[in-house]
Amino acid sequence: MSKLTYISLFSSAGVGCYGFKMEKFNCVATNELLQRRLDVQRANNKCKYESGYIQGDILLEETKQKILSQVELWKTKEKMDELTVLIATPPCQGMSVANHKKGDESKRNSLVVASLELIKQIKPKFFVLENVKAFLTTICTDLDGKDKKIKEAINTNLGDLYNIEFKVLNFKNYGANSSRTRTLVIGARKDLGIAPETLYPVYRKEKTLREIIGDLPSLKVMGEISPKDIFHYFRKYAPEMRHWIELLKEGQSAFDNTDKARLPHYYRNGEIVYTKNGNSDKYTRQYWDKVAPCVHTRNDILASQATVHPVDDRVFSIREIMRMMSIPETFKWTNHTLEELNALPLTDK
Repeated sequence: MSKLTYISLFSSAGVGCYGFKMEKFNCVATNELLQRRLDVQRANNKCKYESGYIQGDILLEETKQKILSQVELWKTKEKMDELTVLIATPPCQGMSVANHKKGDESKRNSLVVASLELIKQIKPKFFVLENVKAFLTTICTDLDGKDKKIKEAINTNLGDLYNIEFKVLNFKNYGANSSRTRTLVIGARKDLGIAPETLYPVYRKEKTLREIIGDLPSLKVMGEISPKDIFHYFRKYAPEMRHWIELLKEGQSAFDNTDKARLPHYYRNGEIVYTKNGNSDKYTRQYWDKVAPCVHTRNDILASQATVHPVDDRVFSIREIMRMMSIPETFKWTNHTLEELNALPLTDK
């Protein structure tokens, strides 16, 4: 039986495709722009060959050739007939509802088109594209120079070779530990005779936040780190902000406080200025017995969206966020084991 293999584009620290490693897939190549993120992947022994860790812009021909050369290396050294699956999660600038700076360059979404081009060249058995909800209706400039919706570009470039299924799913209904609505596109090469809709995950009962993090010890002291888990700590915040959240019940926001002294505010030229509630999820205490909220870019700061713990007066800890993102404890962020990190003196932590 031939080895199960994959390529991951825009792989960041490798969290998104760690499940493929857990399922015994072999990583042929992983591409990421930032070196420090690739170093996390190295800590998890993602690639068999060092040349599989490819840092660089996928729009550059040099980067593309490095990826293609890894396919040839695996065909030669590992007797790989063909790549099993290519995964691409291009950055969502110009697509995310949280992104309001939508210039011409982001609108063109050239990184998406570059992904389609590599799929055409490599011809894996399957491909997976994952992105934000608005992904398919966003405009890109295709390889033919024409502006079109991304869904049309996918069909134009890959429709002859692949059967393609497009779905928008909330991953909370399919085993994920938090609410996250995403577009998931799966393509199966036509000669395989496999319907891509059969490859989607099966429905699972939603999990509550209590089920996900309820066993972790309480953290009440600013700067406190769990002695048993270096990642179970929370980012410090200005002490006066505790006054804003300490009386909140589940589902309440600091903006719901009736005491003006407890409303979010700051000082400008010696005068108090009350913060405008531009996002209803800010400073909101979460529910124990509902699905965990979507994890955003800055879930480590109090002023971000849906960050306040159900009981403690703090943001979620790093371990709690990792669990909400379904990141297993076997995932490593450094070359050190958890035991080694826990043994560090407090000053080094």
